[in-house]
Amino acid sequence: MTKPQRILLSFDVEEFDVPREHGVDLPMEEQVRISTIGTHALLDVLKRHGVRATIFCTANFALRAPEVLQRILDEGHELASHGYYHWTFEPSDLKKSKDALEQLSGRAVRGYRQARMMPVPEAEVARAGYCYNSSLHPTFIPGRYMHLTAPRTYFMQEGVMQIPASVTPLLRFPLFWLSCHNLPFFLYRWLCRRTLRHDGYLVVYFHPWEFYQLDEHPELRLPRIIRNQSGRGMIDRLDRWIAGFLAEGASFVTFSEFVDTL
Repeated sequence: MTKPQRILLSFDVEEFDVPREHGVDLPMEEQVRISTIGTHALLDVLKRHGVRATIFCTANFALRAPEVLQRILDEGHELASHGYYHWTFEPSDLKKSKDALEQLSGRAVRGYRQARMMPVPEAEVARAGYCYNSSLHPTFIPGRYMHLTAPRTYFMQEGVMQIPASVTPLLRFPLFWLSCHNLPFFLYRWLCRRTLRHDGYLVVYFHPWEFYQLDEHPELRLPRIIRNQSGRGMIDRLDRWIAGFLAEGASFVTFSEFVDTL
């Protein structure tokens, strides 16, 4: 039997604090402004194709950009938690962010993703009331991740469904946002397609600030691998990426829809 081809497309909507990692401290208002522009750009692409995504949003961003949150809800996307703040984390933020997002949206928040896909206490995720957690990147990236022995596909832990980011079956090559920026587009699409056909589903994630023209702002001191294909380049890549998979018969589902079928 042919496996269903389901794509779990997600976006981590957050304050744009990446420049802090490179010695540039942007005011919070500017961090929110850049991510607001990028979120509208990516939502335009999703709306054009009629696909829904899961939006992992920090409570801080949602509070500061209520019009963006409303658009996310109005256009049928799933809202999940990305913590309270993006730069700092306390275990209490798990429940605090969930409560804040539910109050702001009037909807249940079932999923969580830790900022920068960093480790998070799984027992606390369960205690906060989440159904699924997508905070694992089962790959090796020097200085960031060392998860080559972790499960590559979904599994249960502490009563919470774990949904790792997709990596290729062989070599565990990551299929996240940086790969889309820097690989030749045909190669990135091919790797995603092969992984989708092997696993029957695909989990990819991006950020709103990738859809902002970062290469026009040298004052941010961002490395080339982040600035490459940002703004119009990523809008075009996301557009072609979605169109290609729709043409091949893949379906785009939210994380909650996926979990409910398992």
